[in-house]
Amino acid sequence: MTSQVLFTVLIGAVGLERLAELVVAKRNARWAFARGGKESGAGHYPVMVVLHTGLLVGCLVEVWAADRPFVPAVGWVMLVLALGSQALRWWCITTLGPRWNTRVIVVPDLPLVARGPYRHRWLRHPNYVAVVVEGFALPLVHHAWVTALVFTLANAALLTVRIRTENRALAGAVPAGG
Repeated sequence: MTSQVLFTVLIGAVGLERLAELVVAKRNARWAFARGGKESGAGHYPVMVVLHTGLLVGCLVEVWAADRPFVPAVGWVMLVLALGSQALRWWCITTLGPRWNTRVIVVPDLPLVARGPYRHRWLRHPNYVAVVVEGFALPLVHHAWVTALVFTLANAALLTVRIRTENRALAGAVPAGG
């Protein structure tokens, strides 16, 4: 089996993971809205969906069309980083429980979560660390450097908007323990 085929399987697995995230997010959105949750930043959400879909498609197109090689010294390190980013993402999802979402939905009068990866005030958005690391590591598993570069730059612009939106939405939340 060629490394391109194995990389395609990896991208397929990440795609299935994304679908699982969407199922969890939809369930959590119903939970939040039933408790008076308010959504912010709905306008940038479709851009985020296109960008993250483009990451997966770009990985495959670049590796197959440009015949990118698997460079073991880089590829194995990037695979570890990509898998680590998945572990961090699911740690965030399980820590936030029904409050986690792909959308920005805040339920009024709930305290901020201050455990797990959210216990450090200096790192308010650990899930986005996972997104950033995955965004460059996943394509670089198979030397898809153009996809890694384009996604990283576009994602930086999107996260600027997304994090501002989230910070504004969370500004009225009750501090943890208070």
